[in-house]
Amino acid sequence: MKYLGIETQKPKIAIFDFTSCEGCQLQLVNKEETLADFLAAVEVVNFREASSARSDDYDIAFIEGAVSRNDEVKRLTAIREKAKVLVALGTCACFGGVNKLKNEFEMKDINRDVYGKNPKETLWVRSVGEVVKVDLEIPGCPVSKNEVEAIVRHVILGAPFTFPVYPVCVECKQRFTSCLMEKGQLCLGPITRGGCNAPCSVGGTGCWGCRGPATDPNYDSFFAVTADRGFSKEDVAERMGFYGTFQEVQNR
Repeated sequence: MKYLGIETQKPKIAIFDFTSCEGCQLQLVNKEETLADFLAAVEVVNFREASSARSDDYDIAFIEGAVSRNDEVKRLTAIREKAKVLVALGTCACFGGVNKLKNEFEMKDINRDVYGKNPKETLWVRSVGEVVKVDLEIPGCPVSKNEVEAIVRHVILGAPFTFPVYPVCVECKQRFTSCLMEKGQLCLGPITRGGCNAPCSVGGTGCWGCRGPATDPNYDSFFAVTADRGFSKEDVAERMGFYGTFQEVQNR
């Protein structure tokens, strides 16, 4: 591969799945129009959903999913030791995701009810960054393929990349979408980081905040607006807690 006429070495990348639905990995192979170019820029040495290749020699490790078992802690630690760059891929890896809802319940009883005499090991769900050092985070449920490709170019070639600082609301306006809050739907768009191109709200569903907080969100104004629109504190708290992305503000 050449960049500005200079031959560059393809970085070896590995993509691993932990506690997740593997939807973020599927997203990477689901955009055929750029898949060939993406794969030409890297050497995939471990990616269960796309390749039979298996190698422990890699430069960049993408981690999808949260951590919920001791064996995952050990496996993630080993991956961190091998990887030069470790990227948390998707909301589960960045924040714990939907899996983190489990932390609100007493799992011993539920485990017994589901598995009977053969209970499964389960731990308090954590994000990847709560277990090992993370170099980059790509939020989203699922991730944006365009964003992943931009970050790969950033890591490989040093191409400039920054996450948007504006909230999802900006992208709704850019797509001429009517505000769902004005239509009686709860939406976290005013406080959620943009970059997803607002597919949920464009499709008629209020934002659930999977990308985490926008830069310097105005929570006081948001809570005032939701109260004025008739949404209860319980409804707002439930929505903000769904992906585990707003825990800091909920705990303050």
